[in-house]
Amino acid sequence: MKLLTSLLALACSAALQLSAADAQPAVRARVDAEYPRLLDLYKHLHANPEISFQEVKTAARIADELKQAGFDVTTKVGGHGVVGVLKNGPGPTVLVRTDLDGLPVLEETGLPYASKARTKDDQGNDVPTMHACAHDIHMTSFIGTARVLATVRDKWSGTLVFIGQPAEERVGGAKKMLADGLYTRFPRPDFCLALHAASDLPAGTVGHTEGFALANADTVDILVRGVSGHGAWPHLTKDPIVLSAQIILGLQTIVSRETSPTDPAVVTVGSIHGGTKHNIIPEEVRLQLTLRSYSDEVRENSIAALKRIVRGQALAAGIPEKLMPGVEVSDEGAKSTYNDPALTKRVMAGISRWLGDGNIVAKKPVMGAEDFGLFGRTEPKIPICIFWLGTITKESVTESIKTGKTLPSLHSSKFAPVPEPTLKTGVTAMTAAVLELVGKK
Repeated sequence: MKLLTSLLALACSAALQLSAADAQPAVRARVDAEYPRLLDLYKHLHANPEISFQEVKTAARIADELKQAGFDVTTKVGGHGVVGVLKNGPGPTVLVRTDLDGLPVLEETGLPYASKARTKDDQGNDVPTMHACAHDIHMTSFIGTARVLATVRDKWSGTLVFIGQPAEERVGGAKKMLADGLYTRFPRPDFCLALHAASDLPAGTVGHTEGFALANADTVDILVRGVSGHGAWPHLTKDPIVLSAQIILGLQTIVSRETSPTDPAVVTVGSIHGGTKHNIIPEEVRLQLTLRSYSDEVRENSIAALKRIVRGQALAAGIPEKLMPGVEVSDEGAKSTYNDPALTKRVMAGISRWLGDGNIVAKKPVMGAEDFGLFGRTEPKIPICIFWLGTITKESVTESIKTGKTLPSLHSSKFAPVPEPTLKTGVTAMTAAVLELVGKK
């Protein structure tokens, strides 16, 4: 029986490789033919970013591009979400996601197509906008993949669900699309795929992580209250600055003493504001924190421990009940992204047959956050895989390693992906990944 199983597995693998090899010439020719138009699309998207929950024109452009590729398109799904469906006979259903939003960042790349756009944020502030996280690369690769797959329908059988997701930067778009019936109004996927630009990988390469790839991320605001007074008579006050310092130090024990050393976790106080003058003890201090983890258990324990420590320190300082610190955990929290190991292995094997093993890079998980993971958390759970796309020149990577010079990171005002071969690799890799799942055997 074991011998038979092994022979069947080898036969299946050989069939997959033959199928991939059969599709490659047509796909590569199509990618080359599409590239000039894709470059124009990329430059347009790059120069015209829209921030989270404002992606009106971006969503309209992506919807139009999907329609032109032959997809049946629905707009305004969970806000500015776009869903395109292309059915091509029996077979698996594969969801491919791109994100749509930019960031309130002033671009300093010096590119001829750099963004000069500005907008009003939720508070009415005038802010610059930039695709500092390369969602323009994601969208262009997404549209390129849609176009290519639509022109090689003889190579695959199944259903494609291509979605443009808003508000990824504020980790709210996936939740809204799911709540608006993404898996009930449209074909429920058997697999979910996405790619994300990497600022530390050379263009032409793809990175992957099995298991936890991106973290839970929670934003916490703490209002520390006290009793104000003159700095010369501290005994007549309840000093919220001293209490804040004790709270900050106490919070460090969440990771060092309340979390298993084998479970990653981060507690960072990124902002502390209080007081107006040297000799005045203020009434309040405001702290802003980010919590990071992978497992839901560690996340829940970190939040509970934080609330307990804050209250405990306040009690020790003699703060009355009516002045107990306020702790607010934002609803804009991201759940960790878990790449299904079996799917990731399968997808990477497929991509490696197109790009070559030397261009596939194993990456460690990071504490950055995404809301793509939500697409795999519904019941019954759906296998998902998000992989990394190289975006910079090999020379830049080599120089960084040699000199220690830091490369512009994601969200940097100076982050500038190299369009070619980044876009060609993005389209080729995602097309290969989809064909691995729906390609004719």
